[in-house]
Amino acid sequence: MADRMVGLPAPDFEMLSTKDLETLEEKVKLSDYEGQWLILFFYPLDFTFVCPTEITALSDRYEEFEDLDCEIIGVSTDSVHSHRAWIKTPRDENGLGDVKYPLASDITHKVSRDYGVLIEEEGVALRGLFIIDPEGILRYQVVSDNNIGRSVDETLRVLQALQTGGLCPSDWKPGQKTLEV
Repeated sequence: MADRMVGLPAPDFEMLSTKDLETLEEKVKLSDYEGQWLILFFYPLDFTFVCPTEITALSDRYEEFEDLDCEIIGVSTDSVHSHRAWIKTPRDENGLGDVKYPLASDITHKVSRDYGVLIEEEGVALRGLFIIDPEGILRYQVVSDNNIGRSVDETLRVLQALQTGGLCPSDWKPGQKTLEV
């Protein structure tokens, strides 16, 4: 893992995704998101227990991210075929149902490795979340244990704080003033 990635250009990527759920041939790549904010988040595996709670929570609040000119991509080391099967499985059967953003397949492990979240001996990613600005610069990263789901509220708060361009104190919330220096 890179000693420091925040403040540097985000590692480039190109992965097959569920953007076209029928053909599974549409790729997502970093350059597709130039000029807008991007949440790139990694999760360990399809058809697990904590992962669908995060994926569906982000999907249920997708419009809030869209309103902030931010797109979302979910990534695991599973195949796009596994992603499609999971999306086509109803939520009440441990599936995802409709997801409003693409899930990408890092089946080669390259992108997970480039972002420093790959558990090499298991071939799965840690829960890593990265916020990339419109110029392709990585502005935020958080990596957590695979047993702990991430907070959509906190992700939105951090995105909005970054978008202020100012100094945001601890527990800053949208609408509050930034620090004057």
